Amino acid sequence: MFEKITVGFDGSEASEKALRTACNLATTYGSELHISHTPKPETVAFAMGAVAGYHVATTMPSAEEVAEAAQKVLMQARTVAAEAGVAQPISHVGDGEPGRALVGHADEVGSDLIVTGRRGLGNLTAMVLGSTSQSVGHLAKCAHLTVA
Repeated sequence: MFEKITVGFDGSEASEKALRTACNLATTYGSELHISHTPKPETVAFAMGAVAGYHVATTMPSAEEVAEAAQKVLMQARTVAAEAGVAQPISHVGDGEPGRALVGHADEVGSDLIVTGRRGLGNLTAMVLGSTSQSVGHLAKCAHLTVA
């Protein structure tokens, strides 16, 4: 049913739940799993605090810190995927607005499904549904599953 699944992951609890759902679908359907993370400097400080080995920064992180944090977040995602039975997910670091980057990556690899969490680490611009999930819902050319 789904040959390729792309999941957005930002290190939040909601994105971990989305990742576990995507892993379950990938193992059920024998799908290729793509994990996409698009770091935003304003949320990296929070993400760095959520990943072991980092402290919460009080200033905007440098480009190097953003890149390093992105790799740490993807390492966390790969660990979750392995625990869920997906041994070799394909990971990707996006750039720019997370929703557009996620859809762009899904289009590029030919995903049949994009999975997102309902809320992530972004700002509180959307009270019920996260801005990334809203963006993906509007832009996706394939099926989109939002995990609550």
